[in-house]
Amino acid sequence: MTSATPAPPAGPTPTPPRPVRAGGRQWAALTALTLAVTLLAVDGTVLALAMPALTADLGATATQVLWIGDAYSFALAGLLISMGTLADRIGRKRLLLIGVTGFGAASLLAAFAPTAGWLIVARILLGVAGATLMPSTLSIVRNVFTDPAQRTRAIAVWSAGASGGAALGPLVGGALLEHYWWGSVFVINLPIMLLVLVTVALLVPESRNPTPGRFDLLSAVLSVAAIVPLVWAVKHTAKSGVDLVGLLAAALAVGAAVVFVRRQRNLRTPLVDITLFARPAFTGTVLASLIAIFAFSGLLFFFSQYLQLVRGHSPLQAGLRELPATLASIAVVLVAVRIITRLGVGHALAAALLVAAAGLSVLAVAEGAPGYTGMAVGLILTGLGIGIAFTASTDAILSAVPRERAGAASAISEMSYELGVALGIALLGTLHTVLYRAGLPDLTGLSGASRQAVTDSLAAGTHALAGSDGHGAQILAAARDAFAHGMQVTSAIAAVLLVAAALVAWRIIPSDRRR
Repeated sequence: MTSATPAPPAGPTPTPPRPVRAGGRQWAALTALTLAVTLLAVDGTVLALAMPALTADLGATATQVLWIGDAYSFALAGLLISMGTLADRIGRKRLLLIGVTGFGAASLLAAFAPTAGWLIVARILLGVAGATLMPSTLSIVRNVFTDPAQRTRAIAVWSAGASGGAALGPLVGGALLEHYWWGSVFVINLPIMLLVLVTVALLVPESRNPTPGRFDLLSAVLSVAAIVPLVWAVKHTAKSGVDLVGLLAAALAVGAAVVFVRRQRNLRTPLVDITLFARPAFTGTVLASLIAIFAFSGLLFFFSQYLQLVRGHSPLQAGLRELPATLASIAVVLVAVRIITRLGVGHALAAALLVAAAGLSVLAVAEGAPGYTGMAVGLILTGLGIGIAFTASTDAILSAVPRERAGAASAISEMSYELGVALGIALLGTLHTVLYRAGLPDLTGLSGASRQAVTDSLAAGTHALAGSDGHGAQILAAARDAFAHGMQVTSAIAAVLLVAAALVAWRIIPSDRRR
């Protein structure tokens, strides 16, 4: 350790290169980078539809099912910061190629897993490989596109892949599962990753921090200890309620985070530049991004269930009805640069969050009404608003650091994304469950097993009461109404959160207009 104030890296300070307009080679490279992050986003949501089939095939216990779903996100979230900083040191292209190869190999292991334990290990390896891909792709975008306007457009393309991929997951999963076995949701990764591998190797230039300093292994361990127990505590509390185990995990995460921050302040070359968070604009941007993803991920997770359990659509039909959000997030590419240039980052981010809030408000009304038109309008507004907000916040975070530290900044941006996803599903899910159970009618007329199934979830209740008539059919209809009402309330609360985030963005994030 040295003094309490971080010292500049040893050696001469590199002169920032003049912005150079990107050409066809750079835009072709961006296609491969976006394809990689789209696949990662799809992989985060596609497994939910395959869970019943693989559970039956592998004979997975309830605990194993939870780990099959959560192992990927734990490994991914825990290693993002370390991998982002490692990319700055060993080379972003090199780490990306390693990650792409590892992701393909882990996908193969997962697709043909003979046991649930094998699949859990494969999911962990997928998360480790994914942690190398996300910050590497974004930091390469930061280094390849040096012209500010082109960089914003490139980040818009990258963001469309990230947000659109999450929305595409149910559609891809539904299409595959209607024709193939559950392992197909992993096999689809192989040809895509091979294409990414070849394209990156041929088109992407290598880049790294010329004065990286020493990689602090203890800081890397502390970052994992601060993030993984926190994500686990949130998910555990959402499923089981507040208990001692969840509180101990949260306390461990807080303690590790405090030690991590203190260590970063004293290191000559910290893993994360903590001083960035002393800037209200930087902290506000990260917070606004987290809230936006929080609302969007929570919506997608429960909206898929709503379409299948309440509206009666198949997985593929549900995926198709979520397509407007995907198309709107892709359309952001056409308008993001113009909006951010005209309004400035802060005002553009605020306006985008308000548009997303309007979309959620429309959905809150449409979920209680017949027909699909209202839901389609709500999805379009939400996808457009979240897409622009994600683009503006990511651009602002990357622009706050020099190109040499792009990997570390990308990791911070990705951490806000991953925490937003985890918190959105867990917290909005807990609230929705409480509202669902509060809206259920008197269940005394049901058998003990059926009563427990309906109380547990609408999915379990639908399975238990399938084919029932009379009283059972009435109970199931009332349970669907309770589920829809819970969706309406959570959508409205998410909209209010987005309005609050918009006010923060408008007040504290600079909005200097670009020429």
